[in-house]
Amino acid sequence: MYGLINAAAASYHYFMKKLQYSCGDMEEYLQYIGGGTGVLALTGVAAVSALYFISRPTPQRPLFPLDAQSKLELELLNGPDVIRVSKFYKDARQGKFVSYLHPDATTLFESFRRGAKISNNGPCLGWRDSYSKPYQWLTYNEALLRARNLGSGFLEVGLKPGTNTMIGIYAINCPEWILVEQAAYCYSMVIVPLYDTLGADACSFIIKHAEIKVILVEDDAKCNSILEKSPRCLKTLIVFKDVRPATKQRAKNMGVEILKLHDVEMLGSKANNPEVPPSPSDLCTICYTSGTTGQPKGVMLTHENVVASMSAVVLQFGDHRLRSDDVMLSFLPLAHMMERCCESAMYMQGGSVGFFLGDVRRLSDDMKALKPTVTPAVPRLLNRIYDKVQSDISGNPIKKLLFNMGISSKEAELKRGIVRRNSFWDMLVFRKVQEGMGGKLRLMLVGSAPLAENVLTFIRCAMGCVVVEGYGQTECCAPVTLTIQGDHVPGHVGPPLACCCIKLCDVPEMEYWSRNNQGEVCVKGTNVFKGYFKDPAKTEEVVDEQGWHHTGDIGMWLPNGTLKIIDRRKHIFKLSQGEYIVPEKIENIYIRSQYVAQVFVYGESLKSCIVAVVVPDVDVIKCWAQENGITGTFSILCNHPEVKQLIIDDMIAWGKESGLKSFEQVKDIYLHPDPFSVQNGLLTPTLKSKRPQLKAYFKPQLDDMYSRLT
Repeated sequence: MYGLINAAAASYHYFMKKLQYSCGDMEEYLQYIGGGTGVLALTGVAAVSALYFISRPTPQRPLFPLDAQSKLELELLNGPDVIRVSKFYKDARQGKFVSYLHPDATTLFESFRRGAKISNNGPCLGWRDSYSKPYQWLTYNEALLRARNLGSGFLEVGLKPGTNTMIGIYAINCPEWILVEQAAYCYSMVIVPLYDTLGADACSFIIKHAEIKVILVEDDAKCNSILEKSPRCLKTLIVFKDVRPATKQRAKNMGVEILKLHDVEMLGSKANNPEVPPSPSDLCTICYTSGTTGQPKGVMLTHENVVASMSAVVLQFGDHRLRSDDVMLSFLPLAHMMERCCESAMYMQGGSVGFFLGDVRRLSDDMKALKPTVTPAVPRLLNRIYDKVQSDISGNPIKKLLFNMGISSKEAELKRGIVRRNSFWDMLVFRKVQEGMGGKLRLMLVGSAPLAENVLTFIRCAMGCVVVEGYGQTECCAPVTLTIQGDHVPGHVGPPLACCCIKLCDVPEMEYWSRNNQGEVCVKGTNVFKGYFKDPAKTEEVVDEQGWHHTGDIGMWLPNGTLKIIDRRKHIFKLSQGEYIVPEKIENIYIRSQYVAQVFVYGESLKSCIVAVVVPDVDVIKCWAQENGITGTFSILCNHPEVKQLIIDDMIAWGKESGLKSFEQVKDIYLHPDPFSVQNGLLTPTLKSKRPQLKAYFKPQLDDMYSRLT
């Protein structure tokens, strides 16, 4: 027996050295096992199989039965509604929710100090100056000292401690971002992030609306962006990097002083002003949502909101919860709450956070240098990884065969609760994908938008790490639900977190009824925001008298107690015959067409049908045109009747397959060659369609389509 194990181990080691994976050497491997050494190879395969069955990994045990993942309460909070709560927190049944995990970490001020203690002053903030250099680190104590000095310096430049003081920050993710945030918390000030991709108008509105006097700014370009439409309330820009003399003069002419971050730290160090720590109920941030209509709305979040949110997530991670030896790469915008909560949770647990160099296209280089163990991710990133792998294997039957065999094997292991990255298929097929993200990932949290089921399953198989998917909103401090350990079935976003409860409310106009376990997702708990800043009317629109936040998303309870998001309540309109149209639902179906890159579905209450503006996929259309003998530029192709007919036929086919009713199918389309983007004002910074702007931009084309349909 021992001889067989030793032989298997030796053969396994030999094979793994032979099978160092890259997409280009699969053929060499197959030639190897099919050539003169075929007998040895088959013996090796048998040995590897024997080794697997002898030493196969132990499945993960779910923390509770997967067929009952949330508790059902009929009379929670003295109400008649059907409400679901977390099974991770027993007091949730009495309407009490998690506010913190650790008594010494009830605010973001305290949680950072807890991280310093439990990490024994370990590495905290990491950065590097170029792609050829390694990461260097600030320890927790160094970060705390610099943050206190900077906060003390804020007082020296005219700011007052307390939650009435708003501090703006306009920068990409970097150590200074976190130092500014912690500096503000040292004196109970409130952070107001400005989106890196926001235009001058939106930035000017936020600065004026929040009455921001001081903004921390990354560089010269962002200084000039702020100064372009600087409100009178702005008095000081504190810059991380040097700026040009011309920029300083421009600011001076506008009554704005420019200071260096280092100089403000020195001022604070000398003054050594005593700290004024916040309480859990104090505001910590006003996070302005981009929105699809009107001006941005300022979501007011307290220290309790954020700590409750990240504590509930850590709790729901179960056996995979964050540790002090974990490392995370910061690349998703810190202006959004998903990234803020992820990083705050890392600091609370004493982990390390390294920052990318700023170029998303070279994210893999940062991953390989940092080798993170945990990471947040968004569908756009994971879709790109999936598409790249599909592109690599599409033209090679051998690669495709091995890929499919690997996915099948890993998926079968997932169904048995086995998560690992050291299998035969990991070495042969998935090693390159894993190394592209550093090779050490053990935990990935996916959020911000829906992720296709096949992509989620691919990521779980290929990465060989625990991948959890969540659902939430800025108003709920990011997460509301999260999938749990051991549940590898895609198609839902998990049960409620321990910081909140969820109920589904009737939506009569869309025929969703809570009695059928469908309706608008409503949330109540310690993670729910305190309202929109200076806008009680907008607050009342989404928070009812009982304190329930109405998200606008339509959910459905699955039999196992998990939530599935199935629709969106907003942006609905009624056609002339009285039928309701939910354009986003239809767009999500049409976008599945290989010929469609972007689509905007439009209708009017005086019309009986809907139309659409479609941005075709450039590569697919050019390839089709070449195969069919049609020549011309992409703009010419967009005006070609055969191209238009090809696309609308495929869209209609997708609509039929997905069960769209006849009145939900478009009757005409206009093909537009240029993508909707943030730069042309047709998308929000979070890449959502600006429907009023799209309507105005394409008014001539929309009117033309309707004139031909009447």
